[in-house]
Amino acid sequence: MLAQSLVATLFAVMAIACPEHEFHSRALQKRAEPGNMTWAYEASYDWARLSPDYVLCQDGTQQAPIPLRLDQGLSLHHAPSMEGYNRNVSGSFYNWGYGPAMTLAHPEGNFTSLPHFTFEEEKGQNVTVYMSGWHIHAPADHSVQGDRSKAELHFVHVTADGHPRAVLAFRIDPGSHDSEFFNQMTELVSYRDGGKRIDVAYNLDLAILEANHLDEFWTYKGSLTSPPCTEGIRFFVARQIIFVGVEQMRAILRVSHYSARAEQEVWQHEINV
Repeated sequence: MLAQSLVATLFAVMAIACPEHEFHSRALQKRAEPGNMTWAYEASYDWARLSPDYVLCQDGTQQAPIPLRLDQGLSLHHAPSMEGYNRNVSGSFYNWGYGPAMTLAHPEGNFTSLPHFTFEEEKGQNVTVYMSGWHIHAPADHSVQGDRSKAELHFVHVTADGHPRAVLAFRIDPGSHDSEFFNQMTELVSYRDGGKRIDVAYNLDLAILEANHLDEFWTYKGSLTSPPCTEGIRFFVARQIIFVGVEQMRAILRVSHYSARAEQEVWQHEINV
């Protein structure tokens, strides 16, 4: 069986919804039409009370993100078996309205040519998922031992028919030298430039390498952090933080934007190396 999952009694922290990696138009449209929704991102702590259909958001089994600890479910075996990441992959680089993002290029409706990994969901049941894109949250979604990193990088993966299925998550903090993965990004698109897109080709394996190839990680089944929280997404959160240069960190934060409270949390912390 896949290495230990975090126990279901862990409770959710503030949830920030993830974008859809088909250029995210539907995700941004939902944010722009609050009158059509019965819930708000800023009130994720209260979703389960709004509707019986949302109970999985807060019953300890499907919500994401969750607080992580070194003594709870750290996986040392059965790491995801990865293929196709160690090459330049083409796609569209932009800002999903809340931070840098990239959607990978692929034939319409066919994801099988994209980088992919296989994991064991249940004993003897292997699942293969294909990377559709990546995006950044700032501050990080996941905390470890109560500490929250400045940002978090999500490699979003889908099934062969395009349904969201798994996320590789990498926490990001300032360090003593630049990140080679982020060095590829000569221009970061701001959340103020929502319509801007740049055709790029990035080596995705650089991020995986900087996270020690996920040799240690946490894993649990959650959702993409919006009601009804039923997607059943498998999260793999690398223990190793991706460290970036101070100026790289400042640049990432400068182009990222969430709620006023989340943004204030980022800027309250001075970057000290």
